[in-house]
Amino acid sequence: MLERPLNNSRAVQMANKAGVKLNSKQIWQLFIFLVTCMLALLFLGPYVYLLLTSFKPSAEAVSSPPTLWPKQFSLENYYGMFKYLPIGKYFLNSLLTATVSMGLSVFIGSLAAYGFSRFSSKVSNIFLLITLGIRMVPMISVAIPMYIIINNMGLIDTPLALIFVYTSINIPFAIWMMIGFFDGIPKEFDEAARVDGCSRLGAFLRIILPVSLPGLATTAIFTFMLAWNDFLFALLLTSTNSKTATVGISEFLTAYNLDLGPMTAAAITFSLPVMIFSFLVQRYIVSGMTLGAVKE
Repeated sequence: MLERPLNNSRAVQMANKAGVKLNSKQIWQLFIFLVTCMLALLFLGPYVYLLLTSFKPSAEAVSSPPTLWPKQFSLENYYGMFKYLPIGKYFLNSLLTATVSMGLSVFIGSLAAYGFSRFSSKVSNIFLLITLGIRMVPMISVAIPMYIIINNMGLIDTPLALIFVYTSINIPFAIWMMIGFFDGIPKEFDEAARVDGCSRLGAFLRIILPVSLPGLATTAIFTFMLAWNDFLFALLLTSTNSKTATVGISEFLTAYNLDLGPMTAAAITFSLPVMIFSFLVQRYIVSGMTLGAVKE
């Protein structure tokens, strides 16, 4: 069967008129580039509007019809978000709970994943499936039991409440993330460390963890973001002292008023640290996501 000539395509005809010769591979690359740009604009559009709105004066931020570009750039909203609410305290609470729960989740999850990787059995495989099933349960279905447990422990409106909840939620995720990385590390590393006098725990801490650093970084980033972006448990388990930024930002919207300007400024301030941090460590994310994908 004869292939249809490429010159019949509209893209090739336009390229020929411009004096440019394109082959099928270049046309496909151009198509992928255009689709990628369209998707990028689709996802970045709302965030760009949020960013520009945060620099508008308060009156312009709620104007109708809304405008994209500010008529006058102003930092009024960034000052206002600290004026109306103790947003700085909320940010510190988010940072504390997300960081501590991330550390505990990665450490405990790594220990469990190492055990599953090195001491595999039918019982451990069943337990591994159970942890996966727990991670797939919708969080809203365990919110009330979590509240009852935390309330009985007397930890309502404390950072420990959120740390315990985030750690228990993120440990199954950390186990499934890390087990693939440990499976990709030869068991000869453990045996060589044991021959040199290390205990099983010493071999894990001194040899295995440094080798699996990209996997640790990837798991740490995702567990941190899961805790940092949580709204459900932060709303349910806190009221005043330990309120996080996600709940604090929602308080700009009330039944009688909408402080859209300060709300957008707080949302931008809340999102920028994670975005910048993710951009700086993106090479660890890429290498970590592919480290345990191929096994020899």
